[in-house]
Amino acid sequence: MSTEASPWREYFGGREKQSEAAQLGMWIFLGSEVLLFANLFVGYALYRYYFPEVFIAASKHLKAEGALVQTLLLVTSSLFVVLAVHFIRQGKQFSAAGVLLVAILLGVGFLVIKGWEYWEHWKEGALPGEYYRLEDLPVRGGSLFFTLYFLLTGLHALHMLVALGVLGWLVLGAMSGKYTADYHVPVEVGGLYWHLVDIFWLFIFPLLYLVE
Repeated sequence: MSTEASPWREYFGGREKQSEAAQLGMWIFLGSEVLLFANLFVGYALYRYYFPEVFIAASKHLKAEGALVQTLLLVTSSLFVVLAVHFIRQGKQFSAAGVLLVAILLGVGFLVIKGWEYWEHWKEGALPGEYYRLEDLPVRGGSLFFTLYFLLTGLHALHMLVALGVLGWLVLGAMSGKYTADYHVPVEVGGLYWHLVDIFWLFIFPLLYLVE
């Protein structure tokens, strides 16, 4: 029976249905996020078709080594999120909170590297629009590349910030005993969001830094 303190709600008609509703809601939300990034990927492909040589030259101004470290940090953090789901399903709340904290630290490391990279672009004069002053590349194609670069990586960084907030909220819930082996749906759907952010980066990394 549902009580005020219980996370289970009677109007769902059962715990299994409530869990399925939460999962379905998250998948619908993730689908809308995929459409958002898909539009940017298509835009990148179109402009790369019109300015292939400029885009290849512009990509060499990016810090591929730093991006590789970012990729490793993000993939590793996703493994810790998987561990968090594993632990909470076993009712190990503090273990789940611990690995989520590690995932948060790795995510913060990712954003620190991104901030340093943005600083380097600012010094180089790669900001888009009227601020663009990178003499190695034509203004039109070069500015377009870095406009798409900042859109893709900036939007991804914004999603990272939201995802870090979600993980922090899950840590507080796990430490307070809110999530148990019986009720851990928020950890699972929060983990899905983190994995989506991870997957977006796995497309962005080769698209901007590696493809020639």
